Amino acid sequence: MAQRIAILPDHVANQIAAGEVIQRPSSVVKELLENAVDAKAKTIQLIVKDAGKTMIQVIDDGTGMNKLDIRLAFERHATSKINLAEDLYSLKTKGFRGEALASIAAISHVETHTRTSHAEISHCLKIEGGKIKDETLSTKPEGTSIKVKNLFFNIPARRNFLKSYNVELRHIIDEFHRVALAHPDINFLFFNNGSEIFDLSSSNLRKRISAIFGSKYENHLVPIQETTSLLTLDGFVLKPEFSKKTRGQQFFFVNNRYIKSSFLHYAICEAFEGLLRPGHHPGYFLCLNLDPKTIDINIHPTKTEIKFEEEQSIFAILRSAVKHSLGIFQVMPTLDFEHNKNLDLPYNFRDKRPLNLPIEVDSSFNPFTNSSVLLSPKKDEHESLLFGLSIENDRNYVGGKDLMDVPQHTRVFQLFLKYIVCPLQTSILLIDQSRAHQRILYERFLGSITVKKSSSQQLLFPLELKLNAQQIEEFKQTSETLAALGFKAELKNNQTLQVLGCPEHCPETKIEDVIETLLSGENTDRSLEHFSQADKIAKSLAKTLSIKTGEFLMAEEQQVLLNDFFGCKETNVSPFNKPIFITLEKSEIERKLN
Repeated sequence: MAQRIAILPDHVANQIAAGEVIQRPSSVVKELLENAVDAKAKTIQLIVKDAGKTMIQVIDDGTGMNKLDIRLAFERHATSKINLAEDLYSLKTKGFRGEALASIAAISHVETHTRTSHAEISHCLKIEGGKIKDETLSTKPEGTSIKVKNLFFNIPARRNFLKSYNVELRHIIDEFHRVALAHPDINFLFFNNGSEIFDLSSSNLRKRISAIFGSKYENHLVPIQETTSLLTLDGFVLKPEFSKKTRGQQFFFVNNRYIKSSFLHYAICEAFEGLLRPGHHPGYFLCLNLDPKTIDINIHPTKTEIKFEEEQSIFAILRSAVKHSLGIFQVMPTLDFEHNKNLDLPYNFRDKRPLNLPIEVDSSFNPFTNSSVLLSPKKDEHESLLFGLSIENDRNYVGGKDLMDVPQHTRVFQLFLKYIVCPLQTSILLIDQSRAHQRILYERFLGSITVKKSSSQQLLFPLELKLNAQQIEEFKQTSETLAALGFKAELKNNQTLQVLGCPEHCPETKIEDVIETLLSGENTDRSLEHFSQADKIAKSLAKTLSIKTGEFLMAEEQQVLLNDFFGCKETNVSPFNKPIFITLEKSEIERKLN
């Protein structure tokens, strides 16, 4: 029988290992930035081209390597971080496996320049597909520069699985944020395609958060500090009113290493219980320092998951500390007892200006006569407006029923601040107001995006929004989407977005929320050529702008909402495939009453 088991060649084993550690360009960015931090660098530069597909370079002013070290650094299991297995339980550095550089070199073209403080010249090493191609001397400054080109050049299948430019850039920015936030004392610079994205000077965590996400964050941070025998907790949470609908600003750092933990996230959610608006998520930047012996960071190749020895105690400490700080800084939900939703404008009239109505005076009126009370000749017309349900399109059907069967003077009403009740001749419709409005807005936005033409209303006063560096980059990639939706906006002074107009369906009070959603990075692939992306954006905006359950609707508002809904192409389900209405037949009602 022929031999079936064989030892894999080194280059194949390296490519397999690379698949575990290097999944996309952002994985290279993570490993190189962490190596620069471990080298005790004070300034680190990240330079990428084409979202890392063409080139990734990290330059640091750290300790550097000598001639022998630079060769060994690209060998598998070569590391300066540990000597014994026991060292895994006392780690204070980022990398330790000795797989990252070997994995990167196995699937790309790498050029490295490095120089120690004692050397007069630097050493240069060039590797292609894991094989050394050249080794020379150079005149680079102290520190290390690693340039990675043509990632996955020898694994076409993996390269074909990379996402679009926007998606990959978003992942790189996320990795940059994680390292930069974990080390606010280091100066970080980030360049993409020759443009500066970030220039973060050495500072503290509060200043670093503001530098990355915008200056407005600084006034919305609640400090968290707690010291116990088990851990030291330090950092900030965002005030509840500054919470977001996206999960972008959620960071845990354990011993200066970014980690993901749904368990610890749940502790934060419990501390914020009752303080957040529906659909919003808490934001936090929390640093935990523990004895390395009480954690295991060697359970995942990317080292973003950690196993805690005392996780229940950590959970309790975290929840208690956050809750305590929110109480100290008097962060609590406020109830506006004087606000009356009945005085809110109907959604169809919120964006309209008041008209100057003529004043008519009846010169023959005499209050001293005993004539009967005068009735307004407009009374019938007003009642028709308030209670009538006018259906204009006889081609529309709901649940197989011809809408022309609806009496012209049917009174509709709101039930439980959630449903619109519409009587038909032989049945009753119960329509979910939020889902119906989502369907209306979804079809309008989807139509605007796909045909790349939308009506826009000019703002009386231009709205100016301060953008952070990340949002500016996002805006440059989303200008086509914004224009298709009906937004007229332009960048001023490279940091202020001036909004001159918005879609007709978008109230001015919601403009900032909508633009923040579009620039959040959640809709990372913004190619309008793909229907799936247009569909995703339309759904997101429809959900943001739609009438919510619990909103009071005036009679006029109910009528306009129904007329708009009956004009939709699809009336059975919402954009999220939820039923919009149910029908109660007369026979069913009579049967229940018998």
